[in-house]
Amino acid sequence: MNQSSFLEELKKININITEEQLKQLEMYYELLVEWNEKINLTAITEKEEVYLKHFYDSLTLSKAIDLNQELTLCDIGTGAGFPGIPLKIVFPKLKVTLIDALDKRIKFLDEVINKLGLENIETIHARAEEYGVKNREVYDIVTARAVSNMQMLLEYTVPLVKKNGYFIAMKSNCDEELELAKNAIEKLNLSYNTIKFQLPFELSNRTLVSFLKQEITNKKYPRKFSEMKKRPL
Repeated sequence: MNQSSFLEELKKININITEEQLKQLEMYYELLVEWNEKINLTAITEKEEVYLKHFYDSLTLSKAIDLNQELTLCDIGTGAGFPGIPLKIVFPKLKVTLIDALDKRIKFLDEVINKLGLENIETIHARAEEYGVKNREVYDIVTARAVSNMQMLLEYTVPLVKKNGYFIAMKSNCDEELELAKNAIEKLNLSYNTIKFQLPFELSNRTLVSFLKQEITNKKYPRKFSEMKKRPL
């Protein structure tokens, strides 16, 4: 996916980006490649692959919710900044929090934010389940891209979401994961819907699962990671 086809495919999902936003994405790509030589950020470094599998893929979150409004969004296990940084660039009204457990990645993200001149975006060096203990019902949207299995993911993300807010999981195929997470969905008072589609050109499967938080989360969640792993909801 070159820049031209990137722009064309974005138009098909009702996203029009400015020249300035495109320049920011290009600068982001250059920083990603530069830092990737020093720390392991991503196995995907070819430009056309990054535009498709990282930039475009991140922006498909807009299929699940209108992001052209002032919302607080938390990206759990953001890694090299996906989907949080592309979302912040293209939807500047978002107030974004990026959370990752690896300090080296946080330093990279801080550099990107500084070089791109992004505002109303912060980085947090923390494990998601620990951050969720003290930051409850804070965000309109929490998202995670290709992170953990659904049972554990729901337990450590949903406490962060405001009542009537959403946790949106970005997955490939996840029918089996959803089936295994039925008990967690019930215990955490969630309803959900799925959007399935394919990435352009390579036609790999993607699924967005939007969980609506219907009640305040019981304070016993999230449990410690070891307990979650030992006895999943």
